Amino acid sequence: MAKAASKNAKIKDTKAAADAKNWTKVIRTLRSPKTGAYTFKEQIVHKDKIKEFLAN
Repeated sequence: MAKAASKNAKIKDTKAAADAKNWTKVIRTLRSPKTGAYTFKEQIVHKDKIKEFLAN
């Protein structure tokens, strides 16, 4: 019979888990002027700096 996972095993660092909610994965579509093909630039950005990332 398999062991049941303990509650403490799921949450190792509650502060880090709470801080992780402030980060967002942003994906921006870029079009190559040479070939016309689309490429994607993805980056993990703090939620306060999303507009700055998309403006560049």
